[in-house]
Amino acid sequence: MKRTLAIILALVLAVGLLAGCGGSNSAAAPAASGNEAQSAAPAPAAKKTMIIGDTTFNAENWEETIDPHRTYNGWPCIRYGVGETLVHYTDTMELEPWLATAWSNDGNNTWTITLRDGVKFSSGRDMDAAAVKQCFEHLLEVHDRAPGDTKIVSMEADGQVLTIVTSEPNPALMNYLGDPYACIIDVDASDFETGISVGTGPYKAVDMLMDDHITLVPNEYYWNGTPKIDELTIRTLSNGDTLAAALQAGDIDAAYGMAYEAYPNFENADFQFSSIQTSRAFFGSMNMTSPIIQDPAVRKAIAMGIDKAGFVATLLDGHGVVGNGAFPDGFSTFGGEHIKTETYDPAGAMKVLEEAGWVDSDGDGIREKDGEKLVIRWLTYPSRQELPLLAESVHASLKEIGIEVDINNTANRREFLKDMTSWDIYASALVVAPSGDPQYFFTTSCLPGMSYNFGAYENEQVSALIEELSTEFDPARRADLAIRLQQLILDDNAYVFCSFLEMNMISRSYVTGWTAHACDYYEVTADLDINK
Repeated sequence: MKRTLAIILALVLAVGLLAGCGGSNSAAAPAASGNEAQSAAPAPAAKKTMIIGDTTFNAENWEETIDPHRTYNGWPCIRYGVGETLVHYTDTMELEPWLATAWSNDGNNTWTITLRDGVKFSSGRDMDAAAVKQCFEHLLEVHDRAPGDTKIVSMEADGQVLTIVTSEPNPALMNYLGDPYACIIDVDASDFETGISVGTGPYKAVDMLMDDHITLVPNEYYWNGTPKIDELTIRTLSNGDTLAAALQAGDIDAAYGMAYEAYPNFENADFQFSSIQTSRAFFGSMNMTSPIIQDPAVRKAIAMGIDKAGFVATLLDGHGVVGNGAFPDGFSTFGGEHIKTETYDPAGAMKVLEEAGWVDSDGDGIREKDGEKLVIRWLTYPSRQELPLLAESVHASLKEIGIEVDINNTANRREFLKDMTSWDIYASALVVAPSGDPQYFFTTSCLPGMSYNFGAYENEQVSALIEELSTEFDPARRADLAIRLQQLILDDNAYVFCSFLEMNMISRSYVTGWTAHACDYYEVTADLDINK
C-alpha cells in the first residue's frame, strides 16, 4: 500500500511539473482550435509610484495638514494637487480662469462669478455654486485671515453662478480667492478632525501622518486631464542633509527645499533643476516693544550693517536677489527699485551708533550705553534653509560694527514669538505677494494685531494708507500707494528685507512635470509623471 501511494504521488508531481513547464512556454505552443481557443489575458501594467521629499510639510511651518481652512494648511492642499482655487496665477502673477471661467464687479460691492461646468470633487459631488458657497461659509466661520481679506458679507448660489457681496468695495477680492486658503473643498466629505480635505484637484489623500507623510492617489473624477501617478507620497524630510542623501540614494524621486550647498551634488545627468524667481522674502521684523529696538539709531545701524549682497553671493551662492523694498526689484509696477533704503555702510552705521551714545568703552568689541551691552536677540527657525545662513551672515557683519547677535534658531519659534520679552528681531520667510497684489503684505504684516505683524509695528499714516489701498480699484493708484507704504515702513526701519528666493526644485532625470512656479503653489499637477 505504501509503495502504491508513493507511485501515485510521484505521478502527480510529474504531471504538475509538466503542466508548469507547459505554462511557461505557452506563448510558443500551437494554438487550440475551435471553441477551445482562448486569448491570453494581458499582463497588468506596472503600478507607478513616486515619493517627493519636502522640508516644509510640518507643524513648524503651520503646514501640518491639507485642511485649507486651518491657518496656512492651504499651501500643502494646493501644492500637492488636492485643492484648486477659482483663479490661477501665471508666472507673471496675473489672474487667469481655473475653477471659475469669468468674474465681474459692479463697480461697488457686488461680484458675479461663473463657475466651470463639469467639475467634480474627488468624492463624486458636483462642484456647483451651492458647494462653493458652503465652502466659503465654512472658511469665513473658522479662518483667521479670510474674513478680513475678503470682506464677504453675503453670497447667493444659482446653478453655476455665485454672487458675492462685500461689506465695502474690495478690488483685491479675486486675488484673495486665489490664495491657498480659498481652495474649493467638499465640506460634507472633508474630515476637519484629521485635516484630510476633499478637493477638485488631480489627487486625493488617503492617508496622512503629521510631520511624516501624506499618501495620494488619483482623483478618478478629475476634470482637467488624467493623473499619471498611481500612488504619490509626500515625505516630510525637514533636515536638509537627510533630504539630499535621500535624493542621491534614490529613496525619493524629487525634492523641495534642498540646501544650496548640496546643489553641486545634483549638477549631473542623473538629476534636473526647475528654477524661478519668487516673491518669497527673507527679512527681519523689529520687535517694537523691545527697549533696545525702540532706539531708532539701533534700528538704522542694523539696516546699514547687514551685508545683503555678501549674503546672497556667498552663502546663497547667487541663488537669489538682494532685497531693497518689500517686493523684489522689477516686480509689477511697485517693485523695490522704486524705494530708497539703507545700503550696506559699516562706517556710516558705526557713526550713527557713536552719535547715539553707543560706544565700546571696555574694548571688547561690543558697544554699550548706560551700562547695557548692545546685544540683539535674533530669533529664527531651521526649516527654511536660508534663514540659519542669514543668521550666520548677520552675526558676522553686525559684529564688525560693534553689535553682538545672539541667535536662537529653533523649530519651537511659536513659543518664543508669544513672549515679546524673549527676542528683538524675528527673521522669517514670507511670500509677500502670494496673490500678485501688494495689499496682502501690508494687511498681514503692518497693521496692529494682524497675524504676521510679529513685532507689534504701528504707524498711523501707514494704517491710513493701507485702508485707502484696500478700497482703491485703479491699478496705477494701487501701485503708487504700495510704493509710499514701503517707503514709510523702511523710513521707520521696522523691517529689513535681505533677499528674495530663487526657488529650485530638483528631481531625478526620469521625472517630468515637476515645475517651479513664481507663486510657489502648483507643484503636483496632472502632468507629473515618471518614465524610468
